[in-house]
Amino acid sequence: MSNIKVARMVVGNLGTNCYLIYREESKEAIIVDPADCGEQIFQKLQSQGFTVSAILLTHAHFDHVLGASDLRRVSGAKLYALEEERPLCENSETNVSAMVGRPCTIRPNTYVVDGQELELAGMTCKVIATPGHTAGSCCYYFEEAEVLICGDTIFQESVGRTDLPTGSASQLVRSIRERIFTLPEETQLFPGHGDSTTVGHEKKYNPFC
Repeated sequence: MSNIKVARMVVGNLGTNCYLIYREESKEAIIVDPADCGEQIFQKLQSQGFTVSAILLTHAHFDHVLGASDLRRVSGAKLYALEEERPLCENSETNVSAMVGRPCTIRPNTYVVDGQELELAGMTCKVIATPGHTAGSCCYYFEEAEVLICGDTIFQESVGRTDLPTGSASQLVRSIRERIFTLPEETQLFPGHGDSTTVGHEKKYNPFC
């Protein structure tokens, strides 16, 4: 049985799920999608003895990345995003931050590619490209723990919106069917908003795919 743990912090005005991923016996952690609360997240983790080894982005919409630069600055951790998300990371119009009055751009330390395996904080995760919500949306698969951090690609009995820049409904459905629903049914899905679910549950009950 894996000793990888996933903790959730719901942060920001849109209730974004920021995830803390770590081994039970370790205080080294991966942070996924720090919303707009980078410094607050760091302070909370520091008070519990955690260090941040890496920051992963599932996509670059403002409600997931506004706090990323602050968290990187105070923690010293490197920031990762999928290569195809570069146009959103580096443009405040396409990542919608300008639209909400908080223009923000970000340059990850490393742009990753589909299928790449990352060794971070004593854990291995695989990058799975899931275009649709945005062209560069991706998931992070911790196979050992049967965990998929899936951003806004799929939610509990719902899916991410596709009406913002680079979104595509047909790509989204294809990504879910071909990249997520092909994982073992017991795989736990941890989305960008709302509660966790499983591949098996969504294959049976998700009306959108």
